Parts: sequence; structure tokens; C-alpha cells
Amino acid sequence: MATNVLLNHDFSGGLDSWRLNCCNGYVISAEAGSHKGVSMGSDSNYAVITDRKECWQGLEQDITDRISIGSTYTVSASVGVSGLSQGSADVIATVKLEYHDKPTSYLFIGRTSVVKDSWEKLEGTFSLSTVADRVIFYLEGPASGVDLLIRLVEIHSSSSNDNATSTGCVSTGDDNIIINPQFEDGLNNWSGRGCKIMLHDSMGDGKILPQSGKSFASATERTQSWNGIQQEITARVQRKLAYEVTALVRIFGNNVTTSDVRATLWVQTPDLREQYIGIANVQVTDKDWVNMQGKFLLNGSPSKVVIYLEGPPPGTDILVNTLSIKHAAKAPPSIPPDVKNVAFGVNVIENSSLADGNNGWFPLGNCTLSVRTGSPHIIPPLARDSLGPHELLSGRYILVTNRTQTWNGPAQTITEKLKLFLTYQVSAWVRIGSGSNGPQNVNVALSVDNQWVNGGQTEVSDDRWHEIGGSFRIEKQPSNVMVYVQGPAAGVDLMVAGLQIFPVDRHARFRYLKMQTDKIRKRDVILKFPGLDSSSYPKTSVQVRQIRNDFPIGTCISRTNIDNEDFVNFVVKHFNWAVFGNELKWYWTEPQQGSFNYRDADDLLTLCQKNSIQTRGHCIFWDVDDTVQQWIKSLNKNDLMTAVQNRLTGLLTRYKGKFNHYDVNNEMLHGSFYPDRLGKDIRANMFKTANQLDPSATLFVNDYHVEDGCDTRSCPEKYIQHILDLQEQGAPVGGIGIQGHIDTPVGPIVCSSLDKLGILGLPIWFTELDVSAINEYIRADDLEVMLREALAHPAVEGIMLWGFWELFMSRDNAHLVNAEGDINEAGNRFLALKQEWLSHRHGNVDEQGQFNFRGFHGTYNVQVVTDTKKISKTFVLDKGDSPLVISIDI
Repeated sequence: MATNVLLNHDFSGGLDSWRLNCCNGYVISAEAGSHKGVSMGSDSNYAVITDRKECWQGLEQDITDRISIGSTYTVSASVGVSGLSQGSADVIATVKLEYHDKPTSYLFIGRTSVVKDSWEKLEGTFSLSTVADRVIFYLEGPASGVDLLIRLVEIHSSSSNDNATSTGCVSTGDDNIIINPQFEDGLNNWSGRGCKIMLHDSMGDGKILPQSGKSFASATERTQSWNGIQQEITARVQRKLAYEVTALVRIFGNNVTTSDVRATLWVQTPDLREQYIGIANVQVTDKDWVNMQGKFLLNGSPSKVVIYLEGPPPGTDILVNTLSIKHAAKAPPSIPPDVKNVAFGVNVIENSSLADGNNGWFPLGNCTLSVRTGSPHIIPPLARDSLGPHELLSGRYILVTNRTQTWNGPAQTITEKLKLFLTYQVSAWVRIGSGSNGPQNVNVALSVDNQWVNGGQTEVSDDRWHEIGGSFRIEKQPSNVMVYVQGPAAGVDLMVAGLQIFPVDRHARFRYLKMQTDKIRKRDVILKFPGLDSSSYPKTSVQVRQIRNDFPIGTCISRTNIDNEDFVNFVVKHFNWAVFGNELKWYWTEPQQGSFNYRDADDLLTLCQKNSIQTRGHCIFWDVDDTVQQWIKSLNKNDLMTAVQNRLTGLLTRYKGKFNHYDVNNEMLHGSFYPDRLGKDIRANMFKTANQLDPSATLFVNDYHVEDGCDTRSCPEKYIQHILDLQEQGAPVGGIGIQGHIDTPVGPIVCSSLDKLGILGLPIWFTELDVSAINEYIRADDLEVMLREALAHPAVEGIMLWGFWELFMSRDNAHLVNAEGDINEAGNRFLALKQEWLSHRHGNVDEQGQFNFRGFHGTYNVQVVTDTKKISKTFVLDKGDSPLVISIDI
């Protein structure tokens, strides 16, 4: 029989692979067998789709990559309804076809009429004649308020060319590279990794049964967290192909009720190096089977590959019911968000001026709201930068008293006023009353379907008004959104004035940034042509092409990446700087005391030197406690001081003159391991010693959430004070690193942080830039915001992306290139900006015998063509205030 196109068609995995379309739902197991007390006589799992407010709301699944053009598909579903008072309701099966260049269309598949307390079969067929960007199957139909019940759903190809494929389609088929994935053949092909494995049809006095098939396996007698069940897949996995791993897992024994289970790949390379690749991590319990999912890709050609499950503490069994590894289907391309008629800059907060008292506001929790006068009349600077000239504020504010919890404060429901995919800026004046014990954190927060979203934070430490600014975006239709202001300790009065939430016009900002970029990243050039007769001026053509923009734009790379020639080609073509993801960190170069590994860093450095790529050294130390090796934590004070000195001497002597920058002690605003153990002078001493060992390297501080207004620990003011403190102790701080792991960036907020840090006169680099959004067009917009803000700011001297290739980045949905090498929309936007920042001109020599242009700093090639000659010249346009004059002898 042909393979079912639908994943999890019997809901054995809950609602995995299914999506609820603007409604709620859950799965009732075969054992429960009823819904709302109504027996449906079901001997299998079934889904209940509830809270339906429209007839089209139901359950859907994306099947884009599992169908073929020209094939005919037969659909069969067992459906029911609940909540129907009388009569019957129609259930409809539909296919939705989404295109990037034409309107969405729908294919009707079939319909059936269902009465209460019965299952009916819905059947139909469909076929596709053209390629769609997304193909979505869904079930819908009953009126609002009626629950839709769905049992087995199947879609099979009924055409003769079952295995046919076409552009953009992947044939279905059981291509699982795991042998004996459901233990139907006992434990054949499986083994224990440092432990025993056993086969079961039940455990725990019959309370644990397989969810799928007849058997499951356990990894037992585990004495280490890395012990587990494994299978070698060496001959069955191919390099540069993305694979998806799925497994059903749980734990048993040793009084552990919850734990993480990890899927890990152990890879041995032909030169006997070992690599451990994390694939998936899921929290499991001893009560239920949990679905684990993850992806991996091998860059090189390994001599041995083993997948294994690990994680729980020793003595706890890992249970696995199924494990599958298949070639990962490519994600369908994103569709540009349909955002129209946006009122940019218009506040969605009702009665923000408080002209109508506190109408529209309500107290969140046990507190009291009243309206007073005496707040600022001007809007906060960050909002002013976004909005431009704006009417004055009223001077009225909300006073919140009798607060019994930190989250008590003024609130509004704004659900209907927000649009999906827009970036909203948040702005307000805040102040606290007397009675606080030290500085207080004030936060504009949103509750989006009961999930907390950070809209901005500030620390208030005195009796004056403070600006608070932040941003957010909503990408899935919410049922309820509430904004509220919170933060000070219970008993501390809170004051809020001029709260504004408005959509940001990014493209208007881009126009301004382009002008600023032209001012600071370009220079005038005058080309002169001595020896050229004036009569030849009009006939002499000049073509100027910029070969390379010298502004540093780099990326994070790792040792495993450079085994993939496609990855290397992209790096060499598009980046002029690089930073190593892990290979220079202390836990990598000396995982055990006295056991050194510089081989990986050496390989990366060799690649960069060969291709004239400059490098940053990241990082010598890392002050966050959980990044420090256990052997270092076990040292006494004297031995730790010796180890720190040895680390500095060993690293900086080995690589003297080879790294242009070093992040000396990473994330000092978020960790304090070394000063806690060695005293407050240790940080400055690290800088001083590093400078003595390699005077040629610029020494950086480096931290995160500096630029986005969402973390009071690392706001620009605290970062500035941190740097000044280091300098006062004699630390030769040479540069400021802003990591740039950012969500929903707003240009004026980023720029404000850069302005503040710029007063120190030190070069600023974005050192680990990435943006994360599921929709590639939104991701592209976010990336463009950050790149344009950086190029337009005179204090910024370089940008490093924290990777660009899918499955090799620290954040999901941040990549520019998909796992198998396809450039996505964010990548295309990046490349388009790189082209924009190259200057090309052509024309003829003017009446003064010159050719003038203004271009980006970098390397240029000029070709001059006269009636009798063709001359080529290369020159470098450096920074400078006066025009660069170049003479080209004819």
C-alpha cells in the first residue's frame, strides 16, 4: 500500500505535525474514549477541535514536500461533531494553495454530513496541475461553537506514478536509515553505550506500554549521563544532506520523575578526530511517551557515525519506542506578510493622555489606580526619534498605590488593535515613589495568550522620571493580548506617563540611514588625466568599479564547517573577517587540565590566512559560571591564579600577532566567576597581561542585550560604567563589543545605545549579530535594520554575524543559507546590501579634464578608454575628509 502523505495520521503523537487554525484542540486517547462525557465508541485516538468561532476554523497540515504534480490523491477521514443541539453538521476537506506571485486558491475535496454521537467517513480526491509555494490540507465546516472530532485521516496517491517527483516536490517513501526502528526484530542492530539494553512489551507492572508497535527498548544499568542506546549509521548517512530525527522516549526508575533526554551524534573523522553533534533535547517524564525531534548535517566524510540517546542521571533508564532518521524535507518558502493600510506611528493605547481619567485602564492585581499631574510634557527621546515632531504629552500620569506584588500595575487589553508581523515600539515615562530599598526594575510587559513578552525595561533608582523603551512583534494570531507596567517591589508606588505602543515605519528610517551612510562611509574622488589632450575629453570614457568594500563584515565559523566546500566558498566570497565559534574558548582548548587541543583553532586560522580573512579571538576567558570547566572550579585560589596566568601565556604566546582582536573576558555584566574567586582586580589584570603578551591585538569587552532596551543588567549606562571602572584600574580596553543577539530591532533604540557608548571614543563592533524569525521576509527586515544602523553610525567599525548556515547557529530560524546550501530571503537581502555598498560609476572626462565621484571606502579598478589606448589602474580609497586625487597618466 502507498505511504500515507499525512504525518501522525492517527494522532498517536498527539497533535504533532498538525496545526490548529485559530482555535484550540487536544487528543483523547483510545483508553479515554469520550469527549465531554459523550461516548463516541472509539477504539483509537482522536482529536477534539474546540473553541471554534468560525466555520472555517479546524485542523490543518502542511503537505507541500510530500506530494507530486500530476498524481491523483485519495482522501479518507473519520470525523464527528460534538456540541450540536440538533440536526446535522457538514465537515469539509479542503486543500489550500499559496503562491508568492498570485492569490491563494482552494481545492474542494469532499464533504460529509455528521450527526451527534456518530462517526462518519469523509472521502474525496484531488490532484495538482501546478507547483504551489505551500500546499495545506485541512478539515473544517461545522458552525461556530460546534466541536470537530477527527479520527484516522489518510491521503494516498492513487496514480500509477506513485513515486513521481517534480520541481519542488519530494517523493514519499520509507527512507528511514535506522534499521529495526520499532524493535520488531528484537534488539538487532542496537547496542548499549556504556550500559545494557533490554527489550520490553511492558514495564512497571503493566503501566508502561508501547505507544507504537509491540515493543520498546530500555537503556539500563546506566552509571554515567552519557550512557544510552545506540546504533551505527556510518554507511547509510551522506554528507551535506540534512536529516531529521524523530523518537518516542520517556524515563523510568531511580525516583527521577523528569529529566532531559538528548539525541547525539558521535562522529569519527578519517584522521581519528572525534566530534559530538547535539541533535535534539527534550524534557521527558516517567508518565508519558514524549516525541523528540531534531536535525543534523554532516559536513565531511566521516569514517564512523553513531547516533545515541543520553542525558538522564545515572540509575535512570532511558526508554525508546521508536527512532527514525530520514532525509529532512525542505521547509516551504516563506510568504511575504500581507500587511496593508498600516497607521505607522499611531498609538494603540486608549486614553494614553489620561484626559478621560483612568478610563480604558484597569489595575492588574491588588492595587489602586489614580490620575495625578506633574509628569513630563515631552515624549521620551527614543519615541521622538521614531515619530519626529509630535504633540506634547498632557503632563498627567497614573499613580499605582497599594501594590502587594511586583506584577501589580496599570493594564489594558489591546488584542484587536495589533496587526501580525508589524514591529511595535514601546515608550513611556516611569517613576517610583518612596520606600524602595535600592534600585527598582520597571518593565512594560505583554501577556500574549498568557505568555510573557518583554516590551522594555529600565532601572529606576531615584525620585525622577526615567525613559523606558522596547519593542515586540506578534506572528501568530492571539486570542488575548494585555499590556501592563510592573516591576517595583511590593509596597513601592509606581508612576506611569505617556505610554505609547505604535508600529514603526522601518523604510522611512532606511531612507535616513542611507544618507547617513553616504556621509560617513564614502569619500570624494577626483581622477585626473595628465597628458590627455583637451579635445579628447568628450571621447574618453571612464569606468570605475569597486572591487572590495573595506568595512569589516565577518562571520562565525567552526571546525566542522570547513569540511563543507560550499560553506567555505560562501565565506571566502562574502566575508572579510571571521571569529571562531568555540575553538578558541578555554573549555575547548583545555577541556581537562594539561590536555590541550589547539588543532581545531589552527585549522581555522590556516584557512583564514590563506584567504586573507582577518580574525577575532573569542574568547580568552568567560565570566559566566556555567561556562567554566569543572576542573577550573575545583582549584583553590592560588592554583586558579596560576591557571589563569598559564591560559594567558599559552594562548597569546602561541598566536601572537595572528588575531587582530581578543574578547578578554566574555559577558562580565552577566557573570562574575573570576572576581568572585580571585578578587575585583583580576579582570583588569587579564587585560594588562594580555596587552603585554600581544601588544598588537585590540582588547575588547563583550556583552549582550546592550542595544535593545530589554535587560537592565547590560544597559548602555552600566556598560559605560563597567568600562570606565576597568580603565581606572589600568585595563587597556581598546574596543567595545556588542553581541547583537536581538529580536524585533527598532533603529532609534539601537542608535541611542550606540550614541551613548560612542562618548567613550572607543571603536564599537557588533560581534555576534543574529536575528531570529520564522518568516524569512521578517528575518530579512530585522537583519537589514541592524546592518543599516551599524553602517550609518560613525562609532561602529565592524560587524560579525554569529553564523549564517542552518543547523550551525546558536539560534533557530536565524540562518541566511539553508542546511543544504539554498540561500533564503534573509540571505538574499544580505547579499543585496553588500552590493549596495559597492560604488560603480561610468562616464566621460569632463571639461576640466577630470572624472569625479563619491564612493565607499575600499579597493577600486579604473578603466580609461581613449581613441588609441585602454588603461587600467587599481587604487585604494581610504577614510579622509578631503577628496582623494588620483592621477592616471595617458
